[in-house]
Amino acid sequence: MVSEEKWMKLAISLARRGEGKVSPNPVVGAVLIKNGNLIGKGYHRYFGGPHAEIEAIKDAGEKVRGSTLFVTLEPCCHFGKTPPCTKAIIKAGIKKVVVATLDPNPLNNGRGVEILRKAGIDVKVGVCEKEARKINEFFFKFIREKIPYVILKAAASLDGKIATYKGESKWITGERSRKLGKKLRSKVDAILVGINTVIKDNPQLLPLKSRKRFFRVILDTKLRIPPGAKVLEEQLHYPTFIFTSSKANREKIRSLKEKNVKVRVLEDCEDRVNLKKVLRELGKEGIASLLVEGGGEVIASFIEENLADRIFLFLSPLLIGGRKAPTWIEGKGFESLKYVPRIKIEKIQKVDEDILIQGYFQKTNTIM
Repeated sequence: MVSEEKWMKLAISLARRGEGKVSPNPVVGAVLIKNGNLIGKGYHRYFGGPHAEIEAIKDAGEKVRGSTLFVTLEPCCHFGKTPPCTKAIIKAGIKKVVVATLDPNPLNNGRGVEILRKAGIDVKVGVCEKEARKINEFFFKFIREKIPYVILKAAASLDGKIATYKGESKWITGERSRKLGKKLRSKVDAILVGINTVIKDNPQLLPLKSRKRFFRVILDTKLRIPPGAKVLEEQLHYPTFIFTSSKANREKIRSLKEKNVKVRVLEDCEDRVNLKKVLRELGKEGIASLLVEGGGEVIASFIEENLADRIFLFLSPLLIGGRKAPTWIEGKGFESLKYVPRIKIEKIQKVDEDILIQGYFQKTNTIM
């Protein structure tokens, strides 16, 4: 059992190399073992590319026959961008397959394992299952609910302020915290902010490194976005979605669409955009993960509507104060503590002088 966990953890570490590169597919890693030795390894490198199992089989070459395959997710058994991995595993003469977790995709769920067993291959499921599910938490939610996994990210002073009462905000947290915050963009499919953030800061909202697939999302009920906003640039490589209302200026909608901006009009939207509809629209585009960077009203909306999954909160050792100074979470607030959402804190770490708190939202029936 110890050796099984050892090889599966190696496969999981390989799978992580595909983070941010294979979505909306899952990250997957695989290793081939024979006589206690590693003979092949691989991972899913990019969307549409060979799956981890195929990479490992190719890496092992002629040694593959009679080996044991350790793979982080149940091998696929259907034709997609690539042929079924089950077929390649059987053809390669692999004698045993150890699977960390079943694939939640209805096209595969349990069927891949069944096909392998019917072919006479010994299959074991559940080794390092918890770790394997965690590295694919985006994929599991997306397949199950058809909407993106939502991460909230905020940077504030110890008293929760994101600016002084006069609006000064650069910089509250340190340089390393800012770099870590931007690094989160490399792991997700899209980033979302409200129109107030666009007007005030004019951000580009780009990933740190060149990406084949990355989207920018703006919530703009009254379509106030300035024509020179930086998020309207580079539409060819990093498309921008703007969600607005039926009251938006039709001429401005037409002008934005001519720039290849993806404007989505939500008919029943009044004072603010319907976030559930936004997530459903993004899900239809194959966006499996979303990083929400603010501002305070937008973050509050996701929390109030119970739509956030995870949070990264950077806190700087500053006390800004001020009744009118904006906080990282605004909104109406909750009427009673019994309705207040709770965070299951996963990790607290020092980032130079700052503190980073990572946690998961515990889903509740919130009442405002």
